[in-house]
Amino acid sequence: MVKREMRRWVAFLLMPLLLIMTLGTVPVYADSALGLHVDGAILIDAESGKILYEEDADKPLGIASMTKMMTEYILFEAIEEGKISWDQEYKVNDYTYAVSQDRRLSNVPLRRDGTYTIRELYEAVAIYSANGATIAVAETIAGTETEFLKLMNAKAEELGLIDYKFVNSTGLNNSDLQGMHPQGTGAEDENVMPAKSVARLAYHLLHDYPEVLETTKINTKIFREGTSDAIKMDNWNFMLPGFVYEYEGVDGLKTGTTDFAGHNFTGTATRDGKRVIAVVMKAVDAKGVGSYKARFDATRALFDYGFGQFSEVEFVPAGYQFKDSKTLDVVKGKAKTVAVEVKEPIRMMVKTSEKDLYVPELVIDASKMKDNALQAPIKKGTVVGHVNLVKKEGTDYGFIDSDNPGADVVTKDAVEKAGWFSLTMSAIGEFFASVWNGATGFVKGLFK
Repeated sequence: MVKREMRRWVAFLLMPLLLIMTLGTVPVYADSALGLHVDGAILIDAESGKILYEEDADKPLGIASMTKMMTEYILFEAIEEGKISWDQEYKVNDYTYAVSQDRRLSNVPLRRDGTYTIRELYEAVAIYSANGATIAVAETIAGTETEFLKLMNAKAEELGLIDYKFVNSTGLNNSDLQGMHPQGTGAEDENVMPAKSVARLAYHLLHDYPEVLETTKINTKIFREGTSDAIKMDNWNFMLPGFVYEYEGVDGLKTGTTDFAGHNFTGTATRDGKRVIAVVMKAVDAKGVGSYKARFDATRALFDYGFGQFSEVEFVPAGYQFKDSKTLDVVKGKAKTVAVEVKEPIRMMVKTSEKDLYVPELVIDASKMKDNALQAPIKKGTVVGHVNLVKKEGTDYGFIDSDNPGADVVTKDAVEKAGWFSLTMSAIGEFFASVWNGATGFVKGLFK
């Protein structure tokens, strides 16, 4: 009886293990350094582009509607260059009508016989991620979405993005485009890009066209208010003021969700004069389930880390001179040397506990020098090099923009070219000096 009872208890205790072995293991997601559950993430200082944190940021992943940041960039550029205008009207065609009527997707329904201004369409894109409106913008700029893809690829190369693939202007899976996807792309293709490239795109969008935030910060707006087509557009960025995942200082930027890409978000927030940009890709909860909450929780963790652990430090003030390199030699000038200084201050967000690990490093542009000297004439403010901030120890993620040189080093004064008489006298002096040095060396050699 006792043995039978013991076997019953052993079987009872082993039952959960047998169930797991039979049905498969439950996924367990190990915490990253910040406790994120994502396939890729990055956090950067929006001003300097300094990377504050990254996690699998070089892995190409689906970007979904974060694609629309590229469409917005090209739109702003086209407006700036006068190729199109905000008041320009777009006439709906079969393609944009069909896509806009699909309410499974984020859309403002467009009338088959309707016309819409570019500003109306842009607001629908930036606030509501409207897909039909996005295609309409692309067609207005390039004629067709197929031609717009060429602009997207060219701009990606210009901005230095890597490992990207664009197959449409919206970020949808091509299967959602009802057989009208751009020529040369697959029927089930999607856009991909690593988190680092997404952050670089957002960085350039905010630097080149900061006015985008005037629209992305709007939490709710009525599309075509006062008409029979009126539709309420709630921003998909639920971290904006008044929304369920509100976070102080958030004013952009772009969400993205598809089955392939999962739940993504490129967010930006400002606090105490500091702005950061965070990208999270394929965010899930601890059980591996993707959701809106998961992507905003991950973004919140990045924001908290950035604002809580980092501070802006001025490492080099404007006019700073390096102790052992205050001047550079000059040839053929009225002066033999010229003072050099840092043109602009270098301010950067760094981990507060690590600010003493950074030292400025002077880098002189060798192409500006000849025989280790500048050649007169030299204008005041001539760029002769730049300053890098070098971390003495520990991990340094670098900058999101690899071409970021820190700050320019310039000449403090002008140096005029010496007159012919001075140059002649200098040449004669140099000649006799070389003769004397040669003779002295010869005599010394005799008495060795």
